Amino acid sequence: MKAHEVVTAWVTEQLRSGKLRVGDHLPSERALAEDLAVSRSSLREAMRILEALGTIRTATGSGPTSGTIITAEPAQALTLALNMQLATRQVSHEHVYEMRLLLESWSAEHADPGHEGWRDVEQLLDLMDDASISLEQFLVLDAQFHVALSHAAGNPLISTMMDALRVAIADHTLERAHALPDWGATAARLRAEHRALFASFRSGDRAVSITLIRDHIRGYYEETAR
Repeated sequence: MKAHEVVTAWVTEQLRSGKLRVGDHLPSERALAEDLAVSRSSLREAMRILEALGTIRTATGSGPTSGTIITAEPAQALTLALNMQLATRQVSHEHVYEMRLLLESWSAEHADPGHEGWRDVEQLLDLMDDASISLEQFLVLDAQFHVALSHAAGNPLISTMMDALRVAIADHTLERAHALPDWGATAARLRAEHRALFASFRSGDRAVSITLIRDHIRGYYEETAR
């Protein structure tokens, strides 16, 4: 294996075995390089890769938040990979639309009415009700709203995938919004649909939630395709 693969494999095994956990610090650069018999330059390369993947966070200085810490933020790696696929045209916005239908319908079917994060979801709706916000700001909040709804299903993998899609969703909806003749009318419709989605998710009416979320996603896609 290449030197950076040796480091990555070691960190993976330490996490799998439970010897390292989220929040733990890695050994010092010198100690780790000696233990794994790799050069410090190779070790730094491996650390940069792990940081890009969201596995670790490095910070200079002193104190409990300094050094190299296990963070385990998989959405960061998925977001990076997805954005690269979109940039190279390997994944189209139609694919994003289809993935949203799949993930968000599942989330609607399994949403927990007792979810603790409903207040945060409602705050996003309140922010979107502000008529002074720009189209771009509205669609960023819109993407955050859909990610927040998915958290109510209690599946961390679904939530991670939705979080990774968040930037793609915002970019996808923004690109298509420019085709609309009357953004104000569309925004008003989206606000009403968001409120209806929020109410159905909170009430536990899953059949209605599934229908509403699919109609909501499909409706915007079809409206902006014209």
